[in-house]
Amino acid sequence: MLSKDKKKVQTTRAWTGLLVVVVGDVGVALAATLVALHVTDDAQAVAILTSAFTAITAISTAYFGIRAAANAAQSAVDAAGDSQKDAASAGADAPQTIKGPGSPK
Repeated sequence: MLSKDKKKVQTTRAWTGLLVVVVGDVGVALAATLVALHVTDDAQAVAILTSAFTAITAISTAYFGIRAAANAAQSAVDAAGDSQKDAASAGADAPQTIKGPGSPK
């Protein structure tokens, strides 16, 4: 398992990343809305808002996809470490084989 310090770092990274995504999404939405309100042509306003929606979707999807992959990788590393510890402790508890004459070396 992760130590207390590593968990704190992971939590800080997750919240910081989420904050960056939210601020970026709000910034894109605000800029697109302001530009769309000042454009006189409706088609241009729709194009700007559609592009902004696409950018927000891409930013959010990338963040959550990367977080999911990072969490899965961390879980796999933790599981591998736990299974290695279990194998090492099982090997230490196993009885020692006594080699006699005629047994393979």
